[in-house]
Amino acid sequence: MSGTENSTAVKPPPPPQPHPVLEQLPGIQYCINSPPPWSDAICLGFQHYILALGSIVLIPSILVPQMGGSDNDKAKVVQTLLFVSGINTLLHSFFGTRLPSVIGGSYAFLVPATSIIRSRRYRSIILPEQRFVETMREIQGALIVASLFQMAVGFTGLWRNISRLFTPLSIVPLVTFTGLGLYHLGFPLIATCLEVGIPELVLIIIISQFFPRLMESTRPLRNRYALLLSVPIIWLYAEILTLSGAFNEPQNASCRTDRSGLIIGAPWLYMPYPFQWGPPTFRVGEIFATIAASFVASTESTGSFIAAARYGSATPVPPSVISRGIGWLGTGTLLNGLFGSLTGATATVENAGLLALTKAGSRRVVQISSTFMIFFSIFGKFGAIFASIPLPIMAATYCVFFGYVSSAGLGYLQFCNLNSFRTKFVLGLSFFIGLSLPQYLREHHENAKSGWFNDILYVIFMSHATVAAIAALVLDRTLDYGSDAAQARRNNGSYWWDNFMVYNKDDRSDEFYKLPGQLNRWFPSL
Repeated sequence: MSGTENSTAVKPPPPPQPHPVLEQLPGIQYCINSPPPWSDAICLGFQHYILALGSIVLIPSILVPQMGGSDNDKAKVVQTLLFVSGINTLLHSFFGTRLPSVIGGSYAFLVPATSIIRSRRYRSIILPEQRFVETMREIQGALIVASLFQMAVGFTGLWRNISRLFTPLSIVPLVTFTGLGLYHLGFPLIATCLEVGIPELVLIIIISQFFPRLMESTRPLRNRYALLLSVPIIWLYAEILTLSGAFNEPQNASCRTDRSGLIIGAPWLYMPYPFQWGPPTFRVGEIFATIAASFVASTESTGSFIAAARYGSATPVPPSVISRGIGWLGTGTLLNGLFGSLTGATATVENAGLLALTKAGSRRVVQISSTFMIFFSIFGKFGAIFASIPLPIMAATYCVFFGYVSSAGLGYLQFCNLNSFRTKFVLGLSFFIGLSLPQYLREHHENAKSGWFNDILYVIFMSHATVAAIAALVLDRTLDYGSDAAQARRNNGSYWWDNFMVYNKDDRSDEFYKLPGQLNRWFPSL
């Protein structure tokens, strides 16, 4: 063959290249500091409010009947938790991490609250209303003391020192299990009413993932508002079946739209206020268990903060900012205790997942959401209408949003050496322990002996995110660091992570996390 023919021959395509490592997630349409237009921001904020209602209604629905409370008491507790959550979200967006995180109620406080409710001193009270008030006061006292611990570890910078121990490798189990650890709020709750849960799950997937590809548009309305489009349709479907008598059987109680009793029990106008059930009481044993719950809530909130930063297209959160956020979570728990909300504050996982679905990680959106929370908590009848959405419908949406948060954790694997046996051991063992140990304790918790020390162990080690994070952190900080520390740091991604360990080391920190006004001068970094 001649030289001319060789020169005109088709060159083979270049070999495929690995995907580049990205510090900020691309494809986000509105990052933290770029708010959408007001019309979109209001709709997105209302969507966050609807999603936050799930946990805000579920926690009082679990605890208030055990306390002897009526539907009216449950409605007041829901309004109170909604009111305080709105205030906490607003405060956190201005003074906390400044991430687009919604601050709601934590499931970690269910164990100490249940222990208080089931104690002998309250089981002997005959009058249900008196038993409700007495247990509420003790839960309030425990929350107030636990909040002081949470504020101390946050505002003194102790949580900053803990956060600095994490690497991209040990962050993966923490964030991943922040989402996966709430699996019991997904399909197990859908299964209580498959008739409405499955249609909602299928519909939100179709609207968010398939419609945008089938119907091209200059504005991504369908996937951005998939929650607002799917929930009303299935809610109306459930209402029709309820009125037609299809859900009259006892096994279909979870399907009914009139089961919660919130619309009847909620007052038209109600302003929550501190100590509305009387002065709090304090008992040492239950306080220790509640402090342990605040530690778990802080750990899980750290994972939620990291996911929110990723889906807000921000740089990784500096440890000093995380510590500042934990301190403000403690302030939120204090408000919860003062007002009587039954649980402490946490950064909600589902709302961090909603940031991924909407691709709108704007801080303004969650601030608007907080105003919806405050408004509908005061005007109770209107808020109760939305709070009466059947729980299986909300559980179906959790499957999508918890999954998004879990995938945010897996995304940090891009900074690790996945061909290292050390990496595989740390990941494999932390994932397995994070699944198996909490599951074992959950199965044996009901038959275990009660007591404050047992409650501390159960609160900490029943949290999938806490167990997985502790296992990964200990293994990552001890394996091979004596013999070949440099290689270990390359494998776990520390060489990349070091840029974000100190607030002022990366110029972009001020862009995302700087406090407003002169506050940054007073609190530059903890």
